[in-house]
Amino acid sequence: MNSAIIDPSDYTRTLNLAELFPTSAPLEIDVGCGKGRFLAARAKRLPEFNFLGIDRLLARLRRVDKKIWRDALSNVRLLRLEAAYTIAYLLPAASVSMFHVFFPDPWPKRRHHRRRLFTETFPSDLHRVLRPGGQINVATDHADYFAHIHSLLASDTRYTEIEPFAPCPEERTDFEVLFLNKGDPVSRCSFKKRT
Repeated sequence: MNSAIIDPSDYTRTLNLAELFPTSAPLEIDVGCGKGRFLAARAKRLPEFNFLGIDRLLARLRRVDKKIWRDALSNVRLLRLEAAYTIAYLLPAASVSMFHVFFPDPWPKRRHHRRRLFTETFPSDLHRVLRPGGQINVATDHADYFAHIHSLLASDTRYTEIEPFAPCPEERTDFEVLFLNKGDPVSRCSFKKRT
C-alpha cells in the first residue's frame, strides 16, 4: 500500500475493516484528525491497536499520510469524508473501542448550530458502532459547545461518565498545544457505553 488514505469503492456500503487493516485489533477513531499530531503519536505508541483518522480536507490527510509512512505505521488508515456520515452509515456495528473527538468545529453562531457534529442523533450513531464498554473522549476550548456536548451525553442513559481522557504531552493535538501555550482553558469529558 502506497498510501494510508483509503478510497472506498462504494460509499453506501459498510466498510470491511478486515480488508483495511493487516491485523485484527481494537479500533480507535480520531474524528477530525487535522494535521495528525495526536493520531500519529498514539498509533506509534500503541502498535497493538488499529486507528482510523477521518477528515474532510485532502490537504490535511496528505500531511498525516506523510507522517504515517515516515514512521512506518501499518496500523493507521485515513478517510476523507464527513465524520457524521462515516459513523452513521459506513462503520460496522459494535466495531469501535474508542472515539477521540478533539476540538470539533463549534459553529458558534446559533443559525449554524445544525452543522455541529454533536446533534441530537449523534449519540445514537456513536452507540451503534461502539463496542460494549467503548469510550467517547471529547476536548474543546469552546465553553458553550462543551456544555452542549456534556449535557447531550450525560443525559443519555446508554452512557456512563468516566474520568476524562488525558493524552500524554506528545499526543496533544496542534490545537491543544496552541490553546495551552496561550493559557486558554481546555474542557474535557469522557463517556463509556454501558454493556
